[in-house]
Amino acid sequence: MSDLAAVFADLGFGDVATLLRSGNVVFSSHPGLASDAPASIEAAVLAATGVQSSVLVLAAADFAAIAEANPLRAVATDGSKSFVTFVSSMPESLELPDEAGLAPEILVAGERAIYQWMPNGSQKTRVPQSFWKQFDGTLTARNWNTVTKLIGLLAD
Repeated sequence: MSDLAAVFADLGFGDVATLLRSGNVVFSSHPGLASDAPASIEAAVLAATGVQSSVLVLAAADFAAIAEANPLRAVATDGSKSFVTFVSSMPESLELPDEAGLAPEILVAGERAIYQWMPNGSQKTRVPQSFWKQFDGTLTARNWNTVTKLIGLLAD
């Protein structure tokens, strides 16, 4: 992840920290981020590492608000089986899968994220791929354990 951290530092971002090996990067930017920052980051990551990836950038306050809005925190008893899918934009009309067909899973759409409880694990999810095809923008899912670690990094 040092290559990834170096890309962000080379782009002029400060306080760069990475978490795990899945592309989680926390950084500071002064002044605020330009609207084309995700595209610039994608291009720089590709040039430096040869890895093509989509980038979703959230302000610390937005990330924390999305986490705080998780309606499944009381239900989800294992952070590795509870997920938040952060979205760059929510479809105007989102068709949710049938609750009965998902059971025992739970899926809830928030304003800026999809929250999931998958007690049988993410590899056995019952959410059909067609659900995710409704989204035009960037999506990235993180389990609750990772979300809480990122909140910790953001607080530092």
